[in-house]
Amino acid sequence: MARRRTRKHVPLPAAALALTLAATACAGGGGDGGGDTDSLTVWIMEGTNPDATGFFDEVNAAFTEETGIEVVVEFVPWDGAQDKISTAIAGGTMPDVIELGNTFVPGFADSGALHDLSAYGVDTSLYVPGLMEMGALDEGVYGIPWYASIRSMVYRTDVFEEHDLEVPQSWDELRETALEIKEAEPDMVALPVPGDAQYSVMPWIWGGGAEIAVQEDDGTWVSGVDSPEAREGIAFFTGLALEDGTSTTGAVNWNEINIMESFSEGDAAIALLGSANPKAIVENNPELEGLLGSFPIPGREAGTYTPSFAGGSLLSVFEGTGNEEAAWSYVEHLTGEDNMMLWAEQTGFFPGLTGSVDAFTASADPVLEAYAVQLGEASKGVPTAPAWSQVEAEKVLVGMQQSILNGTSVEDATAQAADDIERILNGG
Repeated sequence: MARRRTRKHVPLPAAALALTLAATACAGGGGDGGGDTDSLTVWIMEGTNPDATGFFDEVNAAFTEETGIEVVVEFVPWDGAQDKISTAIAGGTMPDVIELGNTFVPGFADSGALHDLSAYGVDTSLYVPGLMEMGALDEGVYGIPWYASIRSMVYRTDVFEEHDLEVPQSWDELRETALEIKEAEPDMVALPVPGDAQYSVMPWIWGGGAEIAVQEDDGTWVSGVDSPEAREGIAFFTGLALEDGTSTTGAVNWNEINIMESFSEGDAAIALLGSANPKAIVENNPELEGLLGSFPIPGREAGTYTPSFAGGSLLSVFEGTGNEEAAWSYVEHLTGEDNMMLWAEQTGFFPGLTGSVDAFTASADPVLEAYAVQLGEASKGVPTAPAWSQVEAEKVLVGMQQSILNGTSVEDATAQAADDIERILNGG
């Protein structure tokens, strides 16, 4: 029989919404070269932890007791963060330490704004590879992984149990399962296909066997988005909406927040969601407690996984503040195993230390076990091109996805996207 939603529409709290995206004190030593090592200025992105004040009060007090250095933290909204950082660099008012989304790091490192941390003996093998590859560039280290997020499939266990459904092991099985749910639960969205969620598109490019962009020996970036392999994966994902009807027409404008809201409201049965989302969903709708399961994104063939974007944040030190050494000490403190685990427990994100992922998973909600598998066995980062953030700013992959969902052929939309990616990455 058709299933009713479990509650009326209740928008997710603002802090919970911020968990899906993604990841400034005005004094201190930032940018003036004064070298005031009595204090450090730290910018942290706002929203990763619904209330991070207590966390930083605790870890900063311990750092001050150990070093005698005071730490002033200012929380910066993710929205507009890149422009704010660029303005601070231009005006010489940078903080000493900053949290950067992993896709931000290559661009700021290439501009010379970030301090090379390699001289401090950083062992890059200790960190989640999908994040570390964004911070370790051209023999230098410009960011230390702090926390990681990954996207996997979340599903309603009660729906699966009622209709005797098994966890899909391949693309074909995923499609068949979504079609069965569509038939059995007409009031639910079986598997939403969002238009405004680029990280929901990337897995199908990689899963088809292609790369978003690679750099040739001569330094030129070439996009694989228009390759036959990428087109096969993109056609599979968009085909769930266009041919199979497992999505909803409104999803052409959905972002990751909209997907999470749909699931939280009891409207969706399967969805591609971030690792912090299950916690936020249950907090928003306690009636879903115990009804969420997860599985890694299945591969094209059974027994394989489709790679997922490894997001998260790194901690970086700005160049030219005069406080670089003290700032590095603070980064070491914040990314120490105990503090990293504490942050992971409070936010629901995975710790950036590979060795801590299993420990966190074992102590966390069992729904995160599949995410840990995804992170360890099938995760990837975006191209480590300095201009990649501009590709995201121009919403190239979002535009491609929405064009397809609005009726443009996969061939035409991917050709345009590949041209745009190459233009941007090659400085055109």
